[in-house]
Amino acid sequence: MTDRIPPHAPELYRNNGYYLYHEPVLADRTFKRLRMIFEELLAQRGDKRPDELDVPHFKEPRLLEFLLAGEVVDLVEPFIGEDIGLWSSHFICKEPRTGRASPWHEDSYYWKGRFHSFPSIVTIWLALDKSDRENGCMKVIPGTHIDADSQYEDVDRARNTFGSRIRDVDEKKSVYFELEPNECSFHDSRLIHGGDANLSNRRRCGYTMRYFSQHMAYNQDFARNNTHRLWHCRGKNPHNNPMEN
Repeated sequence: MTDRIPPHAPELYRNNGYYLYHEPVLADRTFKRLRMIFEELLAQRGDKRPDELDVPHFKEPRLLEFLLAGEVVDLVEPFIGEDIGLWSSHFICKEPRTGRASPWHEDSYYWKGRFHSFPSIVTIWLALDKSDRENGCMKVIPGTHIDADSQYEDVDRARNTFGSRIRDVDEKKSVYFELEPNECSFHDSRLIHGGDANLSNRRRCGYTMRYFSQHMAYNQDFARNNTHRLWHCRGKNPHNNPMEN
């Protein structure tokens, strides 16, 4: 457990579906090393868009140093408890002037069938660059994780990171996650969120580090799970989810 997360934060997270952490997540030298690895992967991405570097830790084991680090997992524990697994990670980079929008969505919508339910997946969105409204920072609709049953419609994939979005979102309720490099946000996988296109002259990149409570049962009969990999972070594994150490 950590005292870096204030005592009131878990309640705010439960009520709103998110929490903003305006403190350095990693030591300065560690953060610089993570950024260096990201720049290498970005340069080597081939035909992929900069926002498509999904589950990079499957092929780049150096990232596990950060994803499994005690100081990172410590930050997660107040929100989902002490029995923690690593679910996924994703570098999401919006290039200057051409970075695509992230349409309104719930992460859990795209993971249907992979767990039997989604009560306890938290995403750390770690800012690698300064993230603000001008360059397309994340925005959320507070409290929407409590009743996550949205209706979706198709959108133009060339302009969006996903091919669908939630209909009828009350955008007047938007909260924007403006972060300095090495700060982060936490959000529930069921929370409605998105981000505008980056029309600025500055890049906007973040690293999503996703963790789940091992009191969630991983659906081992679901076809898409056959090639996915999970890592044990700490605590117990009561459902015998298939974990790597």
